[in-house]
Amino acid sequence: MMTPWRYVFLVLGIVISLHSLLSFTHEGYGQATSLTNLKGHIYGETFEPPYKAGVPDEYYVPEEHASPVGRKANAAIVMLARNSDLNGIITSMKQMEDRFNKKFNYPYVFLNEAEFSDEFKKRVSDLTDAEVKFGLIPREHWFQPEWIDEDKAKASRDDMVRNQVIYGGSVPYRNMCRFNSGFFYRHELLKDYKYYWRYVPDVKFFCDLDYDPFLIMQDQQKVYGFTVSLYEYEATIPTLWNAVREFIEENPGLVAPDNAMAFLSDDGGKTYNRCHFWSNFEIGDLDLWRSEAYMKFFDFLDSKGGFYYERWGDAPVHSIGAALFAKKEQIHFFNDIGYRHEPFQHCPQGDAHKKGKCWCDESQNFDYEWYSCLNRYDKMFQ
Repeated sequence: MMTPWRYVFLVLGIVISLHSLLSFTHEGYGQATSLTNLKGHIYGETFEPPYKAGVPDEYYVPEEHASPVGRKANAAIVMLARNSDLNGIITSMKQMEDRFNKKFNYPYVFLNEAEFSDEFKKRVSDLTDAEVKFGLIPREHWFQPEWIDEDKAKASRDDMVRNQVIYGGSVPYRNMCRFNSGFFYRHELLKDYKYYWRYVPDVKFFCDLDYDPFLIMQDQQKVYGFTVSLYEYEATIPTLWNAVREFIEENPGLVAPDNAMAFLSDDGGKTYNRCHFWSNFEIGDLDLWRSEAYMKFFDFLDSKGGFYYERWGDAPVHSIGAALFAKKEQIHFFNDIGYRHEPFQHCPQGDAHKKGKCWCDESQNFDYEWYSCLNRYDKMFQ
């Protein structure tokens, strides 16, 4: 009998097949290279992925303490939300509090393209003792730019609707992807923070998190953290990699040595294998996105119009940016954070499962299923 997970993967496989038919300063993220010699920078010293060594015991703290010797990072928990998302936000935030933040008390930042309602503010604020901030997204950071050819964009949307591309007909979804790719880190409420944890409505956190992941990022000099990685829908990004290659050729000095290109490409950068980190969960260093390299990269991509003429997502854009402008060891898999966003989940295995008192079924784990890219992440360190 086919298990529910196997059924999900079978259906997804059919869908994807159909779609396929149709030093940390801003300057410190990049050093000289080019597309033609990039392959030489991909493979560095061979060692196991850092997450397999586990989090050092000294980071785990007793119930009555917030962090080792009272330390905290300069960080915030960030959510892009609308008033209509309130019930899903309550579900996610309650789990975030119970599993992690009631102990560590990091502030929340909520961003919206419209004003938050008083009901939204009250119900969200009632869930936590931490500071909660509510921000309005500037109009120029959210809506489709005037320079976009709307006739061309609409023709593309209509074509995607005919071909049943997910969110293919949605302008608001494209606005969101563009905002998350190039503007969220510029918001006034985030300007004084260095690290962020992004999460979204209607997700599950399966495990107690008895250490501070922001301190792991800070102390181990990580810049990007993820829990799920997978392949992007090919129909949404037909020309994205052409633009990436063009940017690399024009800006060879911005690409980091010992980068994570091997996660993105199986031939040294000639083609894109569509692997990306699922950005509905990410813990990151805001200075990565504020860096000269990434800011130029986003502006270049934005000028191509692919967020509207196609349906470029923030997940592949962030993933490509992190892989190109950071070293591979600066990208971290949070193996012990149990997480689900439909239809995929990461469920910690073995000792990590027991240590976190996780309530997910260990057999229901996406890590090494056929549509996961975690094996490609692991291979970078072998």
